[in-house]
Amino acid sequence: MEVVTVTRNKDNKDDKNLSNDPNTADRYDVVVVGGGAAGLSAALVLGRSRLRTLVVDAGEPRNAPSDHMQGFLTRDGMAPAEFLALGREEIARYGVELVRDRAVDVAREEDFTVSLAGGRSVRARRLVVTTGLKDELPEVPGVAERFGRDVLHCPFCHGWEVRDERFGVLAASPMSVHQALMVSGWSDDVVLFLHRVAEEELSDEDLRRLAAAGVKVVPGEVAGLRVEEDRLTGVRLADGTVHDRSVVFVAPKAVPQTGLMERLGAELQETPFGAYPVVDATGRTSVPGLWTAGNALGFAEQVIHAASGGYRAASAIVGDLIMSDLDAAIAG
Repeated sequence: MEVVTVTRNKDNKDDKNLSNDPNTADRYDVVVVGGGAAGLSAALVLGRSRLRTLVVDAGEPRNAPSDHMQGFLTRDGMAPAEFLALGREEIARYGVELVRDRAVDVAREEDFTVSLAGGRSVRARRLVVTTGLKDELPEVPGVAERFGRDVLHCPFCHGWEVRDERFGVLAASPMSVHQALMVSGWSDDVVLFLHRVAEEELSDEDLRRLAAAGVKVVPGEVAGLRVEEDRLTGVRLADGTVHDRSVVFVAPKAVPQTGLMERLGAELQETPFGAYPVVDATGRTSVPGLWTAGNALGFAEQVIHAASGGYRAASAIVGDLIMSDLDAAIAG
C-alpha cells in the first residue's frame, strides 16, 4: 500500500501548494476580508493552524461610535478599539499578515482572486468574508451625532449603564414596538415616540403589551433632540412639545455588506433585517471555499457571537484544506 505524506512547514506555508511556487508573495491559504471580532478570531485560529493567512481590513468597525462593549466575558467594559488592537497583536504572533485596504472585487476560478482598492490583487485557496453591516439611522437631527453615547440601539450592550434613566424609543422600524417592550426591562420610565408611524398601525396586541409594560405611547413626528451641556435631555416634537428624556433607543436600518459574496454568486435569504447569505453551522456559504461570520451573516451577532463565528469558520476551513490536500495527494 502506498503511503502519501503531506506536510506543512514552520513558516505557515503549505509545502505542496505554496513553498514550491516561485510567486507566493500574493498567494495565501486563506484571505479574511474584514478585521473586526469575527475576522480576527478566524485569523487567530488559521495562524495557529500554520496556514498562510492575510487579513484585509478597511478599518471601519460597526461599533466604532461606542466607548465600550459589554457582555463579553473577561472583556466587559473594554473599549472596542482596544479590543481590536489586542486582536491584531495576537494574530501577528502566528505570522498572520494584515493590510489596511479595502477589498473591492473578487473572482473565483481554482482559487479566489481578491482585488484591493490600493491596486494589489491577492489569491487564496479559501476566503472568509466578515464585512459586517452598516447602520442607517433615521434622519432626525441629533440622532447620528449622539449615536453610541446616549442614542443607543441595544439594551444588552448598554442597558446596565443607563438603567433606571428616562428612556425614549424612536419608532424607526417594524421592530420598534418590540424594542420598547425590551428596554422596559431596564427602566420603568419608557416613552415610545411614534414619529411617522400612525397609531392605527399598532395592533391590539401591541397596545396591550405596551400598556402592561407601562410604556407610554406618544404620537407625532420627532423634530430633533434637546441637548444641554453635551448631554441629551429631551425629545422635541414637530409641534414644539419637548419630553424630558436622557436616553433614546432607536433601531437602525441594517444594510448587510454582502457585495463580495453576491459577486461570487452566494445564495441569499431575505429576513426582516435585509438579505443575508445562506450558511451552514460553520458559516460555509453556497459557494465552495467561501465562509462568512459576524454581522455579515446576521443582524443580531454581538461581538462575542462574531468571535465565536470566526472561530467556527476557521476550524472548518482547516479541516477542509487538510482533507483537500490529502485527497489531491492520493489522486496525484
